[in-house]
Amino acid sequence: MFFKKRKSSMEKEIFEQSEILEHLINTYIGENEKIDIDVPIGIEQVVFVASGSSYHCARYGADIFGNIANLEARAIYSSEFLLKTVIPHAENMLYVFITQSGETSDTNKALIKAKQSGVQTLCITNKEDSTIWNASDYKVCCHAGVERSIAATKSLTSQMMCVTLLALKFAQIKDMDTENYINELTSVPRFVEETYKLRTKIKLLGRFLSKYKNIVICADGVSYALAKEAALKIKETSYLNVTSSILGEFMHGHVAVLNNKSAFIYILVDDLSYIATKNLNKIKEEYNPPICIIGNKNVKIKSTFNINIDCESKIVKYFCVAVMIQLLALEIALKLGRNVDKPHGLNKVVK
Repeated sequence: MFFKKRKSSMEKEIFEQSEILEHLINTYIGENEKIDIDVPIGIEQVVFVASGSSYHCARYGADIFGNIANLEARAIYSSEFLLKTVIPHAENMLYVFITQSGETSDTNKALIKAKQSGVQTLCITNKEDSTIWNASDYKVCCHAGVERSIAATKSLTSQMMCVTLLALKFAQIKDMDTENYINELTSVPRFVEETYKLRTKIKLLGRFLSKYKNIVICADGVSYALAKEAALKIKETSYLNVTSSILGEFMHGHVAVLNNKSAFIYILVDDLSYIATKNLNKIKEEYNPPICIIGNKNVKIKSTFNINIDCESKIVKYFCVAVMIQLLALEIALKLGRNVDKPHGLNKVVK
């Protein structure tokens, strides 16, 4: 059912992801489950630098590195990095630059600036022999193939897989037990295939959300990177006013936007905390927007829609939710009659 003719490059590329992720797993997980990626030794701090969807992967990576490899990590926008007068630098630091094409201007300039401080650099890109590939000390290829749609789909999840494998590599260098993580990671392609089967439900949600000009997407923890990605995907394909926020921060004034007619989405992969439950119920009681949960179902929250896949592994579910939000953006855009491959005013470097 997944091999019918696709009407757009975006749709086609969404449905290529399970195969690409399978290829990455087979490429970078070697004998005895050792991660076959070349990295520097003695790294204690990691800084991710990227733009757009690649930055959302960087946000995901910053959290994952702490969870998996117990390494201090943070993410910064390439353009923001370029404005800094002084950047952190030390022998035990690694700067990781993420770019789909390897030709992203501000990311490449950020790498040059970092190298001037003498730090070690690593790139994650979809294009070998690109500018950033040749300039980096270490490199990881995403092997996603040419991505023609403006909206990043397969390039994002392939970057996420590379970042996760990179975190596992550093964990193995520290002699940490990675067996459970690797077992979970190898099941990602299968669960992504299962996620495709949710398209009918996602289409219904897309039709519902297409009636709203204002959409708020919130999350907590690692899921916040996915909330930012969901907002970007819907904005660039449907031109709707979509904002994203950490739920706790949203309650500090930002929540007032719900006085205007808005739909509210909460992305839930991590455990639902007491504070999050309290905040979501407060939003429902005081503003009464339709609440749509993408991810774990929770009986403590009265939701209008819930799109979920049965999967106990958080690592796996991050990938599944990434695919869900891609399909959601696609369905909203199709309902509104948008050209998802060539949104007005946007261009893409294709490599």
